[in-house]
Amino acid sequence: SSPSQHTLLLKPRKWLLLFNRGTYFGPTSVICSRLFSHINANTKDSILEPLCFPDDSAPSAPSHSSAGSEPLPCVFCPESVPSLDKDVLLKHMLMQHKLVIADVRLIADLPKYLSYWKGRFLEQPITEFCSVIRTNSTGPVEKQEEYFLLCDVLSEDRTLRENLQQKRLEDVLDQQQREREDCSFQRLCMFCSEEFTGNRSTLLNHMAKEHAFSIGLPDNIVYCNQFLDTLQSKVDNLQCLYCEKSFRDKTTLKDHMRKKAHRRINASNHQYDRFYIINYLELGKSWEEVQSEDDRELLEDEDDDWSDWEAHPVSAVCLFCHHQSENMDLIHTHMKETHGFDLHQLKAELSLSFYQQVKLVNFIRRQIHQSRCYGCSQSFDSPADVLLHINAEDHVMKLPDTSAWDQPQYYFPTYENDGLLCSLSDSEENDGNRTAHGEDVPVLAEDVSNLREIRQTSVLKQLLKRS
Repeated sequence: SSPSQHTLLLKPRKWLLLFNRGTYFGPTSVICSRLFSHINANTKDSILEPLCFPDDSAPSAPSHSSAGSEPLPCVFCPESVPSLDKDVLLKHMLMQHKLVIADVRLIADLPKYLSYWKGRFLEQPITEFCSVIRTNSTGPVEKQEEYFLLCDVLSEDRTLRENLQQKRLEDVLDQQQREREDCSFQRLCMFCSEEFTGNRSTLLNHMAKEHAFSIGLPDNIVYCNQFLDTLQSKVDNLQCLYCEKSFRDKTTLKDHMRKKAHRRINASNHQYDRFYIINYLELGKSWEEVQSEDDRELLEDEDDDWSDWEAHPVSAVCLFCHHQSENMDLIHTHMKETHGFDLHQLKAELSLSFYQQVKLVNFIRRQIHQSRCYGCSQSFDSPADVLLHINAEDHVMKLPDTSAWDQPQYYFPTYENDGLLCSLSDSEENDGNRTAHGEDVPVLAEDVSNLREIRQTSVLKQLLKRS
């Protein structure tokens, strides 16, 4: 089938459970978050990017997108923006042309990618290349909108992305080879100010041997001068290269790095990814993923042993403040005792199903993020002012009419790493009453198009005859 015949299925229960539990936060979740945020909002309140609670242990994925001076063209109109204003263009194409491009951060050369599709869209209709996503599909026709999804499910798009990735890898390898053969290198050591000339490896080996500071083998590094400039800038600003804390003078900084064994860079800082060849090897994979694949190959023949498995606890954040806890009961207790909000009570009083709890939490999150009281819809200058109003007017447990928050757009997390969604009841006890409470969730059945033939050819039928 052509891409235009693909439909996005948003509501089957098992998929939604995985989605809201954080198991699936891939491109589709981001796309749907953008689309549904746009449906109900007057442009001003749209959330065009997924929000995320701060989490130092889970840095964002590295981006290798081109940062050159080549402008980024819109694929439909003469509009173009500087490469640094990528988000402005993505918003323009979403709002004006209803186009969403999946995994933009993984596109090696965005200007060339956009130019290619600009030409292709002039040759054939967009529906020949893009899947069509229809919003509010169960509502009135006049309230339905169609969006177009361009992604690498289309073989042409996948091939284009791979070719751009390959070209970038070739350019990076050429750059690395020039640096390896360059004998005009000249630079001072950032630790002892000794000057080194000739090949870059002399300085890197000196820092590793004399100062116990290693950034890796010279042959694994590219854009070496830019890498050293980045490190030198941190040292000049009296910043530790590992923990990035600032100090009052160079002596204190050096003592800290020596005593804390911080004479190294932090592998979790993705600012450094572009300086290592391994990060350019495979489309959409970081060095950790490439390395883990090698490790899996070594362990293929070993018996499965989960005895050393350590689950990473999920931390939930309060709806009304920055308090967080890995214990879900404690976070519910905190909201009840500190803010007077009892989600369990609301669930019991309103007979909320699992789906409705999800939507209610996401609704409250979004209203507070947009500086609006969820109880009376009054707008304020900041989320802090909203919380003052909610407490002063006793709107904590005041909910608007169900129709305001029981909407499909709130299936999708306001914050994509919202651990509070993991604490919601997953019991099936209310499933039989979902329709009575206004929950109409279509679920696709498996292919049972020819039940009569299945019954006639069933192995069980043959066994029954023999008995």
